[in-house]
Amino acid sequence: MQIYLDYSATTPTRPEAIEMMQAVLTQGWGNPSSLHEWGQRAATILEQARMQVASLINAPAESIVFTSGGTEANNLAIMGVARSYAKPQHIIISNVEHSAVSEPAKLLESWGWQVTRLSVDAKGRVNPIELKAALQDNTVLISIIYGQSEVGTVQPIEELGKIARSAGVLFHTDAVQAAGRLPINLQNLPVDLLSLSSHKIYGPQGTGALYIRPGIELVPLLCGGGQEMRSRSGTQAVPIIAGFGIAAELAAQELPIETPRLIELRDRLFSQLADVNGLMPTGDLMQRLPHHASFCLEYADGEKLSGKTIVRQLNLAGIGISAGSACHSGKLSPSPILSAMGYSRGAAMGGIRITLGRYTTMSDVDWVAMVLQQVMSRLESPILV
Repeated sequence: MQIYLDYSATTPTRPEAIEMMQAVLTQGWGNPSSLHEWGQRAATILEQARMQVASLINAPAESIVFTSGGTEANNLAIMGVARSYAKPQHIIISNVEHSAVSEPAKLLESWGWQVTRLSVDAKGRVNPIELKAALQDNTVLISIIYGQSEVGTVQPIEELGKIARSAGVLFHTDAVQAAGRLPINLQNLPVDLLSLSSHKIYGPQGTGALYIRPGIELVPLLCGGGQEMRSRSGTQAVPIIAGFGIAAELAAQELPIETPRLIELRDRLFSQLADVNGLMPTGDLMQRLPHHASFCLEYADGEKLSGKTIVRQLNLAGIGISAGSACHSGKLSPSPILSAMGYSRGAAMGGIRITLGRYTTMSDVDWVAMVLQQVMSRLESPILV
């Protein structure tokens, strides 16, 4: 038996998206910038996908710019704003951002920009009061992740966005983990820039999108032919974008049924593992991504016992999950997310993440809970003695 429970890392491409990509590869392979029939056929496919992705977040089609994925979308949002200023300004992010946000922020700092990193509580949540206090006269951008990929915490995006809008500051959110799993309505949500990724919603890898609120202009990262409304030059990858569109459309259709199902499975998993000694839930158990369960090993030391130890043990049992700590040059380092939430160095090397998806069943959850209990029981004695 093999059970894949790493849906936050990537999702299997759904058959409908594959079928669409195959059709485009054989029948719609023209360059969408060309004026002849072959080009216009591809352009029609491209715009159809744009409408499908826009509908997932209830946004106008013209606000969607296709990118190579969530990382490029985040970079385009942050650097696209920053490069529109002749002199360094001030931006605000949180201490629990994905590296596709935190690394561009570091780069801006090296260029003389001020970067405020908001602290989070033990559940990984940003305090809106702290965001208000961090605003400066030269603050030009706030970027706060929608749903944290490692610990599952969902931020109070609407409240944070309102603070930004009332201050006249652009607000960006990385919604890669949230889109297709939580309802997002950009007609009501005070967000100016929002990042999406195809392969998190059962579309193909290699494409994503940035929502840019109409009226906002970013300086492009790529110079060239001016595709994607001059925001992202380069001939569009029409086949995979078409697959992204199909995945987005189906995610929107299935969300009212799939999200409650995932919540039920997630909560069942938390319940079955509640009494396992040495295994502590992480993140906000209420304000949480519907498919996401995460834990920390209380007795992790980063050597004999770490999150990667559990990942390897479960992999031997045919179960795929992920760990939160990072490995550099063979040495384990603490998870910056868990560290920001106040966990000790040892515990921050003991994070594990179990993420569920459309192919996960109740019996899968029950089996994984039993196996994890057995693994923890075997590991417990030498750690506690």
